Amino acid sequence: MEIGIGFWIGFFAFVVVMLALDLFVFHKKDHVPSIKESLLWSAFWISLAILFNIGVFFILGKTAALEFFTAYLVEESLSIDNLFVFILIFSFFKIEPEYQHKVLFWGIIGAIVMRAIFIFAGVALLNRFDWIMYVFGAFLLYTGIKMLVDHKDTSEFNPNENIVIKTFRKLMPVTDDRSSHRFFTKINGKTYATTYFLALLFIEASDLVFAVDSIPAVLSVSKDVFIVYTSNIFAILGLRSLYFALNGIMQYFRFLKVALAGILTFIGFKMCINEFAHEMGYHFHISNIVSLSVIVGLLTTSILASVLIK
Repeated sequence: MEIGIGFWIGFFAFVVVMLALDLFVFHKKDHVPSIKESLLWSAFWISLAILFNIGVFFILGKTAALEFFTAYLVEESLSIDNLFVFILIFSFFKIEPEYQHKVLFWGIIGAIVMRAIFIFAGVALLNRFDWIMYVFGAFLLYTGIKMLVDHKDTSEFNPNENIVIKTFRKLMPVTDDRSSHRFFTKINGKTYATTYFLALLFIEASDLVFAVDSIPAVLSVSKDVFIVYTSNIFAILGLRSLYFALNGIMQYFRFLKVALAGILTFIGFKMCINEFAHEMGYHFHISNIVSLSVIVGLLTTSILASVLIK
């Protein structure tokens, strides 16, 4: 069944309604979500993704449903790496926990737009140039291996050295005055950006970097724009709740980066092998079921290892 404009309108309407409820109803007041509250919200967003997946199964069929679930799990897994960066960003800019949700909320608005651009461009390139699959695969292989061997010292983390932040500081004055919790404030009649906006800007920049990794990985699962985009957005929508749920225990997932490196490396290998087999006329193909099994296996093993190995 072909995805019509009605599906897209319905999905965007759903996203707008959920974001409006999130900002103006459920999180109208700034507060620090408890772990229990965050876990419940995480379960809520995951349940919505599962319900949507069931709808995909009945409307678009079994193959599309499997592609959505696999793509969602890939994006959700790789998004966990964002959580480590969020912790560093909020710590560096000294963003109080009760205002972190607002910064993440507006960060998601930007991510929704950027992911759409990346996904439509990626699918268009794959449909026009088959060899792009090798480029994506090789890039994921490189990224996975680099993540495995690269051990950066987080004490050297300094967003002020980022080119985006440097450029913005040249274009607009920034105040360190923390009396206002808004993104912009006026001092003596002049508009200044606050550190809250700098944190938001850096989150958007980091999401752009993460999208370069995650979008090719999800495109290895499906080239259907609707499946790829909706799975991405559902994973992003639940990222804030997941951040607050795992923030206090992220240090215990010591082997998670190893699993993520393994996932990226496997997906890169899969993209190259499947494309090569297709071009040579071989019947060999690494299916999405195999991909799903590998991803779940790596994540489960890393979590168990983090808990069991002292």
